[in-house]
Order: sequence, then structure tokens, then C-alpha cells
Amino acid sequence: MAGRKAKHKPQEPVSFGLKGALAGARRCTPVAVGVFVVGLVFGALARAAGLSAAEATLMSTLVLAGASQFVALDLWASPLPVSAIVLTTLVVNLRHLLMGAALAPMLLRLGPLRAYASVFFMVDESWAMTMDEYARGRRNGAFLLGCGLTLSTAWAVATLAGHVAGEAVGDPSRWGLDFAIIAVFAALLAGFWRGSTDLAPWVVAAAVAVAADHVLPGNWYILLGGLAGGLAGAARPGAARNATRSAT
Repeated sequence: MAGRKAKHKPQEPVSFGLKGALAGARRCTPVAVGVFVVGLVFGALARAAGLSAAEATLMSTLVLAGASQFVALDLWASPLPVSAIVLTTLVVNLRHLLMGAALAPMLLRLGPLRAYASVFFMVDESWAMTMDEYARGRRNGAFLLGCGLTLSTAWAVATLAGHVAGEAVGDPSRWGLDFAIIAVFAALLAGFWRGSTDLAPWVVAAAVAVAADHVLPGNWYILLGGLAGGLAGAARPGAARNATRSAT
């Protein structure tokens, strides 16, 4: 008792290798199909907005953020409102701060090069699947990179294909393609459901997001809803204990 050193469970190491990258690619392949459909829609809309095939594909390759890219298309006009596009897409993508913080227990053990390379390809879908993988005790950090590369490739190729076939596709809603992104996110959210104890953060996030959408201009509801849900989750009894357990 007194005088004895408290025994702490050593941190479980995080590996980074081809096995994890291939696992990420395999698990993300079904999701990549949905991402591809959404990419077709973006490519078609980018063509209608006046972007060339090279410009649309380059945007999907470098920006790699579907929500902010669709927002940018809504603002696309001549002359180009650069400041408005930059500010709006920044607000939309601020959620990545929360996503990166959630993955910090893994990323901080990878080293700068591996961590930054993986985070560059992080999107909502790869983040969600990596969080699930990490929660299951599978600690190969390359999973995020493999998943992200698969999804980013599907997104870029679909953008080009959608641009080329834009005239034939016409209005994406006529084919039901506009529902694809909703279906993808609904499937991801279902994977995060852990029972009735998870209900409060979901309700809080939804309520704050809806309220912010009605009160504030732009896309602040995305960030505020995410923050509110995260705080509600952290305030749950036992949340700190569970967070400590998942980080070790």
C-alpha cells in the first residue's frame, strides 16, 4: 500500500505499415463507391459553373473536401469573390480541428512525417472509419492513410468523369444522385451508435446545428453543432475515464 509505486498500464504502441494501409483501403472501398457518386455530381456542377476539367480535378485533388467544394461552387461567379470563398470554406472545414483532436492519441505516436501525410488525406469518411478501427483496439496508424488515399482517388477520378459526362448527366437530382452524400453520412453515423447512452450528444449536436442554421448566416452551424455535441459527450458520466482508456 503506502510506499508502493502505483502501477500504470503502459501505452499500447501504434504501428505504421503496409498491412494497416491495405486494411484501410479494403474497408473504405464500399464507402468509396458512394464518394464516387457524389464526385460525379460535383464534376457535373463544376462544369456548369464554368470550371474546366483540369481546374475541377485539381480542386478535388488539392482541396479534397466535398462540403467546402460544393460551397465554393455556390459562390462561383465573375468576378470571383475570393475573400468570400476563402472565409466560407474555412468555416466549413473548421470541423477538421475537432477531427484531428479526436485522433491525436494515435497521430502523436506516428512522428511528424507520417502524421501529416495521413492527415492531408483525412476526410469525414476516413476519419470516422479510423476512429472505429482505433476503438476496436487495432492500432496501425497507416489505416487512415490507406483509407484516405482510396477515397481521394475515387473523388478525383469521379470529378473528372462527372465533368466529362456533365452534359449527359444534366440535373443530378433527376437521377437521385443528390441523395448519395446523405446516404454515405447516414451509414457512417450508424457505425458510431453505441446505444441509448450516446443519445444526449447526438440530440444536443442536432439541436444546436438547427438553431444556428436559423440564426446565423453561412455554415457556422457545422462547427457549432460539432462543438456542442463534443462538449455534451465529454460531460457525460465516465467520459473522462473512457477517454483515458482509449488513449492507452
